[in-house]
Amino acid sequence: MLNKINTLRIVFSLLLTSLFLSGASTALANDSTAAHATAEHEHSTLSTESHEAAHAAGAEHGEEKFNAGKMILEHVGDSHDWHIAGHLSVPLPVIIYSEAGLDIFSSSRFEHGHAAYESEKTGIIYKIHENKIIAVDFNGNENKALTETFYDLSITKNVATLLFSVILLCWIFISVAKAYTANPGKAPKGLQSFVEPIIIFIRDDVAKASIGEKKYKKFMPYLLTVFFFIWINNLLGLIPIFPGGANLTGNVAVTLTLATLTFIVTVISANKNYWHHIFAMPGVPAWVLIILTPIEILGLFLRPFVLMVRLFANITAGHIIALSFFSLIFIFGEMSTGAGLGFSLFSTAFTVFMMVMELLVAFLQAYVFTLLSAVYFGTAVEEGHHEESHAH
Repeated sequence: MLNKINTLRIVFSLLLTSLFLSGASTALANDSTAAHATAEHEHSTLSTESHEAAHAAGAEHGEEKFNAGKMILEHVGDSHDWHIAGHLSVPLPVIIYSEAGLDIFSSSRFEHGHAAYESEKTGIIYKIHENKIIAVDFNGNENKALTETFYDLSITKNVATLLFSVILLCWIFISVAKAYTANPGKAPKGLQSFVEPIIIFIRDDVAKASIGEKKYKKFMPYLLTVFFFIWINNLLGLIPIFPGGANLTGNVAVTLTLATLTFIVTVISANKNYWHHIFAMPGVPAWVLIILTPIEILGLFLRPFVLMVRLFANITAGHIIALSFFSLIFIFGEMSTGAGLGFSLFSTAFTVFMMVMELLVAFLQAYVFTLLSAVYFGTAVEEGHHEESHAH
């Protein structure tokens, strides 16, 4: 019982480590997946189903045609405000450091992309273009030289979601740890009864099976952190309104950070036998090592790359497919009202089906990432056959 409590407490420190590393990567990358646009003249908030409805309504009145591609890319991308419901959204802090100094102001200054903001402190005129903060002159033209000096440390929707998810996870684990302390030896109940089977599942079917009975314990805090962090954020991404609506685990900066953490843990934990197999695999002729060793070294870096792409691609693809079928309602609706109503039955049914599938995918992708991380750790700490024989 005490081991469980200690394990849960250690998770908190690793959660905070993931928080700061992921937050920094997300802010500095400024959303690596942002091929999407926060269009300068759009008339509603970003990244929401209310945005879709607003465009569809505009198309019916001949104001603006529904742009499915832009809507989808905005949904899976990041933004500088956090949508709550309808046309209501929460502006987030914009933090820009440049040669002129540090500027901190609210994203509401941009009026959803319609206005520019001139800093009283530095005199820089800021504007948001394609979800990127740029410097402009008095005529609205971008000052590329000044923009290139920007360090954008803004709290975007993805960063805010990351902070929210870490607070939520800490609350869950602290509550469970207190329940163990308050009721030692008693059957779990409430939140404790929900979390404990998952922890046991990760311990027995992932950690022990992949790493081994002797060495799995020191990796449990990290494996639990990664699993719950990915799973919770996958679920939050399926909620279209506050506190969800962000595609955090579909952001390549976040998945890159998680994969890098796995890579670092693997390299630090690796024993002599692991490196011997990487650089000079036993029993292989020397001339074959000339070919094999570079492949093994390449594989060392390909493993975290696969982790990064697998999570990013699967989560993002699920959102895109569901939104694509949902968009067909408005596309057919622009042709005729009857076509829109008729196709809406099929589109809605398929979208609901995809959302149910996404619930499974949310758990599955968290499990796969955790399992592969455990497999890499197991490979890194595996003893050589001669050492095992000597031990017996």
